[in-house]
Amino acid sequence: MNLPPRILATLEAEALIARLTVRHGPLMFHQSGGCCDGSAPMCFPRGEFKVGGQDVLLGHVAGDVPVWIGAAQFEYWRHTQITIDVVSGRGAGMSLESPEGMRFIVRSRVFTDEEVEALAAAGEPLRGG
Repeated sequence: MNLPPRILATLEAEALIARLTVRHGPLMFHQSGGCCDGSAPMCFPRGEFKVGGQDVLLGHVAGDVPVWIGAAQFEYWRHTQITIDVVSGRGAGMSLESPEGMRFIVRSRVFTDEEVEALAAAGEPLRGG
């Protein structure tokens, strides 16, 4: 079985990421753990948010945009595939999409037992730092 991705993005989210990349350069996401804007994926210029050993790399979306999550929150979400989506409305002022009148959100589904086993066999995801 191929490993299921831990992180995906909808076509709409990828289109907004592409527009933001043109404007701001390379990007990154950090899945907020409840601070500032609930539990939203926060989009930053790459390197503006400092990741450390307590951050887990979920993977990449829109080609090469890394998506990080705090280790404690990862423990809650480890059995869940996360999809970054976008809806109309303003989110947190700290996330780059806010002035666009759009807001990144997450949707999720629980991995199947087989997917959980495959991910466990592959070992732990990379951490920052």
